[in-house]
Amino acid sequence: MPERITIFDTTLRDGEQSPGCSMNLEEKVRMARQLDALGVDVIEAGFPMASADDFRAVHAVAREIRRPVIAALARTTRDDIERAWRAIEVAARPRIHTFVATSDLHMQHKLRKSRDEVLEMTVKAVRLARSFTPDVEFSAEDATRTDIDFLCLVAQAAIESGASTINIPDTVGYTVPSEFARIIATLRERVPRMDRAVLSVHCHNDLGLAVANSVAAVEAGARQVECTVNGIGERAGNASLEEIVMAFFVRRDILPFATSVATTEIYKTSQLLSSITGMHVQANKAVVGKNAFAHEAGIHQDGVLKERRTYEIMTPESVGIKTNRLVLGKHSGRHALGKKLLDLGYPLSRPELDRFYGRFIEIADQKKEIFDEDLIAIVHDGMRDVPEIFRLKTLQATAGSQKPSTATVILDVQGVEKVACAVGDGPVAAAYTAIDQITGFGGRLLDYSIRAVSRGRDAMGEVSVHVDFDGRTFTGKAASTDVVDASARAYLHAVNKGLRLARVLDEAETARAGLPGAAPIAADRARAKAKPQPAAAARKPQPGGDAAGGPSRVGGPDEFIRLIRLV
Repeated sequence: MPERITIFDTTLRDGEQSPGCSMNLEEKVRMARQLDALGVDVIEAGFPMASADDFRAVHAVAREIRRPVIAALARTTRDDIERAWRAIEVAARPRIHTFVATSDLHMQHKLRKSRDEVLEMTVKAVRLARSFTPDVEFSAEDATRTDIDFLCLVAQAAIESGASTINIPDTVGYTVPSEFARIIATLRERVPRMDRAVLSVHCHNDLGLAVANSVAAVEAGARQVECTVNGIGERAGNASLEEIVMAFFVRRDILPFATSVATTEIYKTSQLLSSITGMHVQANKAVVGKNAFAHEAGIHQDGVLKERRTYEIMTPESVGIKTNRLVLGKHSGRHALGKKLLDLGYPLSRPELDRFYGRFIEIADQKKEIFDEDLIAIVHDGMRDVPEIFRLKTLQATAGSQKPSTATVILDVQGVEKVACAVGDGPVAAAYTAIDQITGFGGRLLDYSIRAVSRGRDAMGEVSVHVDFDGRTFTGKAASTDVVDASARAYLHAVNKGLRLARVLDEAETARAGLPGAAPIAADRARAKAKPQPAAAARKPQPGGDAAGGPSRVGGPDEFIRLIRLV
């Protein structure tokens, strides 16, 4: 009988805090619902002390998601632990996860604490957390660079103080499988009453060894693995959930371990995260990359056609990638479309299907055939998590090598149509400038990426942008067969997110009683950052050009036009 391994997902906490992966409250709840469907055992929803926004997001996840354990991260301070508890006390199964650095390097240069002081902090923090909930996890930050004798002492103190899970993080991705296995084995052998707690691991991927280290730790006795979907996380990322789960699934012969993860939900979960964050999965990514089950070499194709197992150690279906060929086009009806979406893992209600069908027909009129990737892109494009205050109605752009590009944009602003024209060094730059004129906001483009979601010259283009509105970054994403159209929709998605956050913070300011401790002050600061600035001010020329990398110049007698140079 295979031993059960607890899957602790920290996509919403450690993954979300990586550059470009931040999520708002609605996005975190939406992702948490899918993690619940995926079957993970623990969802670490965030770090409540980080901000009022993060507190509300953790609280919302704890309130709505009932099956898995909901964990909140806290440092070893009273304020952190009490705030974490207030965020998750509504959860059906709450867990407080507290941590402190234990390596000499971190204690000396970061904490400026002695070993005795860190030991005392551990005991007090775990006892305090235990006074709120019996489910307490303790992490020894930078454990793999910690003196093994001191690590054993800290783990023992945490267990004796009431910790039910002891987590050993490879915080900077420094260890290797053989060394990590020895650390885990040593803890099991030398720490008294280690059997009273679950031994957990949390690996980073700085040397590309996060998954290998996690598997080695499990073989050595760890029974919880902390990981993220698509391996997102700070620096080079975290151990990839899908790779760990499928390693146990495929190699049951030598890895006699099982998880609660529904593997057929893996691809859908990966795609949803990519849609929310705009962080695309690389083509050759294991398990969920678009080339993971592609065969181009003739000898490989021949082998797969004769027997799939010659070059496929797992099937696409096992991770939720459907391979049936129900061809859809502009003559397809709602029934066939609904069936296809259901097969892809997207059951839609009739109103949702009706709304989706309209967008589907628009795309089908421009394409001979709609592929699965197109459908998934259309679904995510239509799943707007914020109200569309500004909605693109019409876009007409021109481009050429001999003259500046122009764009005419018509936006629906809550039932009122507004028009603007602009020029730019490219049709996308011109469209963005026209949008800025209508909205009255000036966003600074931090990142712009585009990819074909399917094959062929008529493939849909999926555009992701990260836009800065006075210090707050918002992600926008959209898909269309016209990449300029998709670019404009993605930019508007980011604009609408900014407006949504400003409204939420306004509401929070009105109902201050609902914010614990210093949250009203945090809300004031966040609101000031979130509020987009008037377009004219945002377009004020800066010496040497704008921050997006393009030149600034006057575009007319009445206002400045900021030109974004897209690289």
